[in-house]
Parts: sequence; structure tokens; C-alpha cells
Amino acid sequence: MIRLNNIEVHFGSFVALRDINLNIEEGEFFTFLGPSGCGKTTTLRTITGFVKPVSGSVSVNDIDITNLEIEKRNIGMVFQSYALFPTMTVYENIAFGLRVKKLPKEEIDKKVQEMARKVELSDGQLAKKVSQLSGGQQQRVAIARALVTSPSIICLDEPLSNLDAKLRVQMRNELKELQRKFGITTIYVTHDQEEALTLSDRIAVFNHGIIEQVGRPDEVYNHSSTEFVCNFIGDINKLSREFLERTNIGKSGGIDLNKNCYIRLERLHVNEREGNIISDAVVQSYEYYGMHIKYTLDAQGQSLRVIEKNSGYPLYKNGDCVRISFDPVHIMQY
Repeated sequence: MIRLNNIEVHFGSFVALRDINLNIEEGEFFTFLGPSGCGKTTTLRTITGFVKPVSGSVSVNDIDITNLEIEKRNIGMVFQSYALFPTMTVYENIAFGLRVKKLPKEEIDKKVQEMARKVELSDGQLAKKVSQLSGGQQQRVAIARALVTSPSIICLDEPLSNLDAKLRVQMRNELKELQRKFGITTIYVTHDQEEALTLSDRIAVFNHGIIEQVGRPDEVYNHSSTEFVCNFIGDINKLSREFLERTNIGKSGGIDLNKNCYIRLERLHVNEREGNIISDAVVQSYEYYGMHIKYTLDAQGQSLRVIEKNSGYPLYKNGDCVRISFDPVHIMQY
């Protein structure tokens, strides 16, 4: 549906985007993920028309929209700050785009009421000023305003970043449910890896104006194609050459000792016979999260962090001697 072909964007002498190529399918929840300043928001703004590329093209359904005016692109936008009109009522905010299109009053009212029900805003809330609503309610208003004009695409630029942690998780679930309900092609920008992994059908990981990897959440997490992606997504252990040699991984696991090697925390096991690589270790510290426990271990000079499911049994304490095991197939090499 959406195709970016060799997009390049400059801000003065600064190259913000280089050779961006993407295909986003109709109905897909597609996330741009990366650290601040990596180019994800610039790419989003290029799609919506706020940024013009110096080269390359943007097309929707095989129609080139690179130079099309913003208001003619039929793309809904939810900004990080929501960009709502605080002195207007919720109703007036949602109706704004319809009034710009000069639709009949009766049609506007029907569409606003229908959209309010879909995003679970009550009649009482429709009559309130936006400034009287909570952060989560304001987000629903912003989404309703973006969707009420029936766009073919909706773009969301870090819409959860202003919410507290608990509300962010709640609204994340609601966002995904709304996207399923409407079936609308959604482009989502975030620096939050957990958001990206839980929400997305596919993810593009950005770094310094280029795309490092595009794939499903499980592909990006379990089979990171570059060292940057491997380190940026989730938590990971870097394995020293000395540790690899001591455990004979090069011989028994087919690992290239000349490459940088990494393994995810949950791929290591404490005092369990899972995997054919075994090493003695000493517990240095632990963090208790309820559902799981994160241990920091010293495996004869190799620091390893391990996530273990909380089984209800006593914790390993600092200074305890344990054995760790893992399968070298889970090692990522770069």
C-alpha cells in the first residue's frame, strides 16, 4: 500500500535520511523504532507531507504522492502532544476536520457520535473542554479526530510518551484493539522497544538515518540482523572470547570466536540441564520483579545477567554457587 523508494532527506548540510526503502501493507500495524534523532519521525513526516525529500518518492496504492499537499493525502495524524484545541469541547475537536471539509451539520453530528462510541467517549465527555480530560481520554480524542475523516492511513508519533507507566500499558492495549477494529493501515513511531514488540505486525529499526532491519517482532528480537539491532532491542549479554574458549563453544557450538557474540538473558538457565554448554558461576546480585527474577552472575570473570521465571521457590542469594547452561544455537554473532 505505502511504498518509500530511495528516500533521502537533508536539513541544510545534515543528511537526516539516506536510501530509505520500505513497503507497508494495507491494514498493517507498522512501527518505526529507534533512539532519538535516528530518523523515524522524519520518515513519518515525509509520508504525511510535512517534510519534502531531496530525492526518492512516496507512493500510496501505486499513486505518487511525494509532492501532494498534506490535506489531500487522506492521512490521519496523532502527534506526541496530541495537538488538540484546549479551549474547544471534545465534540468540536473531533468535528474539526469534518467542518474543514464543509460537510452538512447532520452528517458531522452523526460521524462524531459514531466515532465517540467507537473510542468509548461518553456524551458527557463530548461536552467537556479537552483541558478537563485525563491524558488517556485526551489520547482517545486525538485518535477519534484523526479517524473521523475516514483516512486510509493513520500515523501516530510517540502518542504514549506523555502518559504514566500504568496508563501507557493500558492505552497500548486499547490502541491495538482500536487498530484491529478499524482495520486501518497504521504507522507508529516510538523509541520504546516494549511498545514496538507488543503492538507491531512489523518493525523497521532506524539508526543514524538508515534502516538497520525490517521484520516481525520475533525476527527482530531473536534474529537481529545487525549488532546495533541486537544491542538496541531488549537486554543482552556480550560474551568474551575467554569465556567462549573456556567453555569450548568454538569447537562444540560452531561459533566463530573472531566475531562479537551475544546471548539474550532468558536463553541462560540457572541450575537446569537445558543446553549443552555448562559453566560454574557465583551470584553477584539479583533484582526481584515478581513474575521473574534477574540475576547478575560471575562466571569466572564473565559477567552474565539471567532472567528466571519466579517459581515460588527460595531465591538464590548473593554468593551462592550455581551452574548456568545454554544452547549455543541462541548466540548471535556479528
